[in-house]
Amino acid sequence: MLAIDGNGEGERDGGGDDDSDERTARAPHLVRPAGWWSMIADTFSPRALAPGGAVRVRWLGTAGFAIEHAGVVVLIDPYVTRASLRRCLLERLVPDAAAVARHAPRADVIIAGHTHFDHALDIPAIALRTGATVFGSRSAVALCRGSGVPAARVRDVERAPGGEPVVAEVGPFQLRFLPSAHSPLMLGRVPFPGDIADCDQIPLRAERYRCGAVFAVEIRVAGRHLVHLGSAELVEASFDRKEPDLLLLCVAGWTASRDFPERVARALSPRAVLLSHWDNFFLPLDRPAVALPAMQGARLTERLGRASRDTKIGVLPLLGELWI
Repeated sequence: MLAIDGNGEGERDGGGDDDSDERTARAPHLVRPAGWWSMIADTFSPRALAPGGAVRVRWLGTAGFAIEHAGVVVLIDPYVTRASLRRCLLERLVPDAAAVARHAPRADVIIAGHTHFDHALDIPAIALRTGATVFGSRSAVALCRGSGVPAARVRDVERAPGGEPVVAEVGPFQLRFLPSAHSPLMLGRVPFPGDIADCDQIPLRAERYRCGAVFAVEIRVAGRHLVHLGSAELVEASFDRKEPDLLLLCVAGWTASRDFPERVARALSPRAVLLSHWDNFFLPLDRPAVALPAMQGARLTERLGRASRDTKIGVLPLLGELWI
């Protein structure tokens, strides 16, 4: 296997001929980082293209990711506007068209894990610019339709009570939308609960971006299995398929969710975990990420590592990427 470091230099790690340990072979390569994030976890280095089908995963900040294979791009919770704290407190929020064009130039699918502003603000703008189809809750549907996204390009994936999770096939991707939950991070309560029903007032203020239904997203593509958990809470019963190759795991609010690291380990047994939503999202994407101390990333990493000793745990720099 060829591991690529941050400068683009490659070296053979000697693991390409050993098929005895599937967990090690399928997990992304890790390198020891320098700088502030070394207190949180290792830093993932990009992994070389696998013949016939590598999957590229790029971190867009917060819980946002771009996942690409065979020319098809799936965006999850893409929030690239990064409005300042002052704007979030005092103004209606408007997507930054330049940031959208620069950081989300292509998309075939956009997924809203839930509809707080730091997950959903940019989704309609990206959909209108790229022609992508949006998958999300009824709140996401209302937000997109109120923003002018054609109804034919918006899919409601909330299942009927007792029904099976919605599954969508898009190109080489299979997407499964699993019921999940939001961390009760505001004094034991979910911030801005409820649904977005009336979008006549777009643009909205931050507090009008109600949470809506919450989903974990299971992705299968090119023989790889990924899971996106965009809030630091989960519904264990949703997960009937364990050992994803990569878990994209939200950090924000994890201390408010009882036994969160241990429950994640039991429910999923991931081969590798990429931590997200630990960054100060009031700062622009073109500045280095700043880890918020309240996130307690080092403590999360330590507990998750104890609960799942074979799991690799890491982070990426803003707009960094890896291949699996």
